[in-house]
Amino acid sequence: MSCSKIFSDNFPELTYEIIKLLRNDFSTLHSCILVNRFWCRLATPILWENPFSFRDNYKYFEIYSQYLNDDLKTGLKKDKIIKNSLPSNTLLFNYYGFLKHMDIYEIVMSVIRWIRNTKGLSLTVSDYKRISDICISLFKIFIENEIHLHTLELEYNSQYSKIYEIIFELILQNQNFIHNIKNLKLCIKYNDRNPNTLIKDSTLQIIKSHQNLKKILFGDNNLNLYKSLFLSEDFNCSNTLNTIIFYRIDLRSLSFKIFERLNVLESVHIVNCSFFDDNFIQQIINLTKPFKLKTLFMTMAILQIKPIHLLLQKSGCYIENLAYGGESFRYDLSLKQQLSEIILKYCKNIKYLKFTELENQDPYQVFKLIENIKQYLNYLSINILEVRQSSGIISSSSMILQNLGHVLPSKLEYLNLILDIKESDFKVFLENSRDIFINKLLIMQMGRYDILHYTKEFIMKEKRVKYLAIKGIYKKDLYSFKDEVNEFKLHNIRVQDICKLQSSEYPYNLMKIVD
Repeated sequence: MSCSKIFSDNFPELTYEIIKLLRNDFSTLHSCILVNRFWCRLATPILWENPFSFRDNYKYFEIYSQYLNDDLKTGLKKDKIIKNSLPSNTLLFNYYGFLKHMDIYEIVMSVIRWIRNTKGLSLTVSDYKRISDICISLFKIFIENEIHLHTLELEYNSQYSKIYEIIFELILQNQNFIHNIKNLKLCIKYNDRNPNTLIKDSTLQIIKSHQNLKKILFGDNNLNLYKSLFLSEDFNCSNTLNTIIFYRIDLRSLSFKIFERLNVLESVHIVNCSFFDDNFIQQIINLTKPFKLKTLFMTMAILQIKPIHLLLQKSGCYIENLAYGGESFRYDLSLKQQLSEIILKYCKNIKYLKFTELENQDPYQVFKLIENIKQYLNYLSINILEVRQSSGIISSSSMILQNLGHVLPSKLEYLNLILDIKESDFKVFLENSRDIFINKLLIMQMGRYDILHYTKEFIMKEKRVKYLAIKGIYKKDLYSFKDEVNEFKLHNIRVQDICKLQSSEYPYNLMKIVD
């Protein structure tokens, strides 16, 4: 008896639970659909929960296009963007009804990529008009049919402001659609110097109508929205808002009194913000409720260590995502040393650790920190900014590679190395890390040596990595060499574009990182 027959007849619930685990694996989910009708009925809704997340795969637009009006379909067929046009009532499923995750920005960008990829030419003014019409038509279908979303992400991009204005208006016209949203996420980046008042007011109205805002990101120059939302008399998120993210904000402009009104706040994330001064810290210290700082990325210039010391003393035990380096301490070795000691003392639960452009940094402080948190560490990124050394002095990259394998945990989800790599040092690292499994390994070779042969010898043959990305400043991305990609694939290692693997690490994608 076939495996699919056993599952279909006796364990339908088990089959569904197994298929749900594949929701982020497009190719495997698609294969499940082809097994039999039963598996097709189980896998199809999962495959269509968030189809816009599958980049570089535009087949779902062939289906969605069937719901568009006749004028749009005629134009798409004329330009050979779609090949077939079947009446929507002949489709096997009500595909738009399966949508559970709607990211407005991602949908707009998916339509742009679809049109650009299909035409293979630069987009014209008329193309952008068509893109706008398609986006608005799709959202009208989703909204007017009052689909039940698990998540709606409002990530505003001023480049497509007219599309957003119409979409936000459609949302506000249908209160049932808003109420059917389980989770509302905001990623707001307007410019307060040149604000779009309509978008700002619409955002506030959506929040107040939804009454269940759980996560919000304030980025760049949108502090007026922060004040409008949190300081209004009819603020109604006190018992729902559990996550706040501040991205590249001047902390001197914030008032933290609102935190006393937030009853279920679980995490605060501070990413690349400036001015960690005494006033900012004193506001946090004066809070009667715990300040659950889960993320602290420090890559902006920091002039004094005392505010950071007080912040970590109060909230270091909550920190799970930590990044520092770059401009923050570039010219002050004393501040670097003090920061390392403070982190070692107060931050014991770090899962995500990133060293950015470390220069003249004592690598042994890096090793000591990794050793101190290896019980929880799951994501690690090391970027060494090399300075020319006099002969006989071991470079920081060499010291990292010669010792890193001894301090890593037995399993890592993600390791990103941006180093000037010598072949002999790379071999030492691979030998020392033989017993370590890394799900995603990214290597940016800043030097001139070829490290591919050691990668094959120690990584490919020993199957220690699931996803691999390598790029050198003198050579192309490994992903561009199809023969090499296929060779690694034979050993169950997927070579990917390094930018694609890095994308989840960048701070602006933190909305997805902290899910």
